[in-house]
Amino acid sequence: MRTIITGLLVVWIHAALFSQTEYETIRVSANIELIKISENAYMHVSYTVMPQYGRASANGLIFINENKAFLFDTPWTDSLTMDLYYWMRDSMNIPIVGFVPNHWHVDCMGGLGFLQTQKVESYANQMTIDIARSKNLPVPDHGFNDSLLLHLGDKVIHCYYPGPAHSLDNIVIWIPSEQILFAGCMVKCLSSDNLGNTADGDLKAYPETLNRMLEKYPESRIVIPGHGSFGGLDLIEHTIKLATH
Repeated sequence: MRTIITGLLVVWIHAALFSQTEYETIRVSANIELIKISENAYMHVSYTVMPQYGRASANGLIFINENKAFLFDTPWTDSLTMDLYYWMRDSMNIPIVGFVPNHWHVDCMGGLGFLQTQKVESYANQMTIDIARSKNLPVPDHGFNDSLLLHLGDKVIHCYYPGPAHSLDNIVIWIPSEQILFAGCMVKCLSSDNLGNTADGDLKAYPETLNRMLEKYPESRIVIPGHGSFGGLDLIEHTIKLATH
């Protein structure tokens, strides 16, 4: 009986820890909100209407240090990205100075065109750059092949390509000072019962890519998926199960 109670307590603590209602939420506009997930980081959530799905949300990350910010994934469109950019600049007095997309899809870099008008430096997997160029999309400024270390003041940002999964070019962002892993669309929230859109991905490599990521970042405190609620390492474990069934 004691073991059962202990187990239930652990489950309850985990649920309370990652209940997004417990985190400060800022409404930027009708279609953008920020959820404060650490002292220096926000998950941004943007909404758009997709003909086949209706109103859909997508997640991104904002990391702040020394009154400057890096953006990881834009909102869906240039217009939504403009709203977020100006809100950060005018309401928080924090300029966005750098951008990294998780992969080439519109829910990751649909607002890159606007960021380029503001001279925001962008960095991406070289595969993302190559795909964007082939599809006549806005092209990120700087590419890397395996990993890239960026600096925001005295803090570091790790960009890493673990392998193909949701898309052939998907990367992850690790911010050690916050113990935050922005995994994007290759990781599913706990309420997901399937892998979603894998038309541009690699189902055979998917589990191996996730296991590689899990082994590389076991100290992750918060894991952010591309859509839905954030959580811990259990999101990666959940997605591995989805990818192997």
